[in-house]
Amino acid sequence: MTTENSTFEKENSEDYSLNSLQLLRSILTTREEQTFLSILFSSSATIRANNFGLSRKEVEKLLGVSKEDAYFHSFLSRVNQAVGRYYRLIYDEERDQVVAMLRVPARSARHTLSEEALAVLLFMFYQQEVLKHEFTLLTQLLEAFGHEIKKGSRRIQLAIDTLRKIGALEIQTESGKEDAYCLTAIGVHMFSDSFLHRMVEFSHSNQLSKEDVMKFFNRYNLYEREGFL
Repeated sequence: MTTENSTFEKENSEDYSLNSLQLLRSILTTREEQTFLSILFSSSATIRANNFGLSRKEVEKLLGVSKEDAYFHSFLSRVNQAVGRYYRLIYDEERDQVVAMLRVPARSARHTLSEEALAVLLFMFYQQEVLKHEFTLLTQLLEAFGHEIKKGSRRIQLAIDTLRKIGALEIQTESGKEDAYCLTAIGVHMFSDSFLHRMVEFSHSNQLSKEDVMKFFNRYNLYEREGFL
């Protein structure tokens, strides 16, 4: 799930149709289209619990190839070009998973995560994507939010459990005895560019260029790696 802001919703409400899905057949072969549908099906939390998506080996088997980097990434890029308005295929190298993420309007996303879960995800996103910390400690989360909310420790832990269930973060096992968590590719991609832009402008109480915001969050480097630019 990635979010889009209300401005996007208003500007595109009349043009928000599924016509672009028809592009699939002109961009993908029948076998590639079936592979995309298999990834969609396997990315449902109700189907495979915490094991979202398919491994690269499974995807390549469906495509009828083996260890062909150029073709594998070309497949991801072509799917995203065709259906990027609605879905985005993400390859998480750390977990070796190809996952389909659905774009949803901001008003719908509000009912998916609690305020605590959203705050935890944003905090970890800033620490790991901007400050480049390898992981986030539970004690850091409690120090940042625990004193702000009643029964802070329990509610933060519930927020972490929610984010783990949707595949946005996982336990970091190499941090020693202390509880620590790191974002997955799903967690990194849950925030759209427009959402991050609005969030930073709100926190600064003034308008900022989208280019500066994306540079701050290292988003351009992220998209270059995935072939979106």
